[in-house]
Amino acid sequence: MFQPVIPLTGNNGWKFLQSTYDRQLQSYSNSPQIKADRAYLVEKFSKPVELDAFLKDTRLLRVAMTSFDLGGEEWKRGFISKALNEAADPESNFLARLNNPQYTAFAKAFAPVDGKITLAPEALEKIAESFASASFETAVGEVDESMRLALNYQSDISRVVGEGASETTILYRILGDVPVRTVLETATGLPTDLRKLPIEKQAEMLKAGLQKRFGISDVRTLSSEDVVEKVIQRFHAMESISNGASTFSSASNALTLLNGGAGLGGQGGINLLLSGL
Repeated sequence: MFQPVIPLTGNNGWKFLQSTYDRQLQSYSNSPQIKADRAYLVEKFSKPVELDAFLKDTRLLRVAMTSFDLGGEEWKRGFISKALNEAADPESNFLARLNNPQYTAFAKAFAPVDGKITLAPEALEKIAESFASASFETAVGEVDESMRLALNYQSDISRVVGEGASETTILYRILGDVPVRTVLETATGLPTDLRKLPIEKQAEMLKAGLQKRFGISDVRTLSSEDVVEKVIQRFHAMESISNGASTFSSASNALTLLNGGAGLGGQGGINLLLSGL
């Protein structure tokens, strides 16, 4: 299995990951296990699947849920069944009350009709692609969890902010999304015991933190490209401070050795490493 390469930590590591993301994702997506899981998903949903069969197929459920950043949740079969059935009921407000963008998207995509789940070919292909990218983010987290959180934030913040939602709804969505919440709490310097407070107070403090650190008066602007990058940069800066301002990972030490042993500059070492991707 291809392992993501992140030779630096903090903002330098983030820049490296962004510049090599497409190549690394392609290499990871071509790994035998990822290709096999994608093929399994596509083959199974080439025809309608009974809801009960879907819930009992551990592999299929894992791949499907991973596609929506819900990997590891597949053991909650009773809850998953309720979410899917409620998504198929136009009278239900269960998902609205749940206020979890990932579960809402997952439930709507796999909502059964007459007990069967049917996916259009284009929707199935999109889900298969999402599985590869979501799995890659998980693999990134095994190398550097801060980079995974940043990738999650980058890909999820627009969905969390959504369209037509009130400011209060958006703040509550943020507080209910662990990766997005973690990045923003760190970037704004909010206290770690914030989660012990009533949800209304948490939302109030988050809004104040966004105003103070980024001059954001309208939380909808969180999804704009420049604000996303500013938040991620500050997140990595705050992470570096909390981790003792360490700037090099163990992989970077290998580059240092290359530098000393072969007369390569720092960028030359990185280029050498990249040539093997």
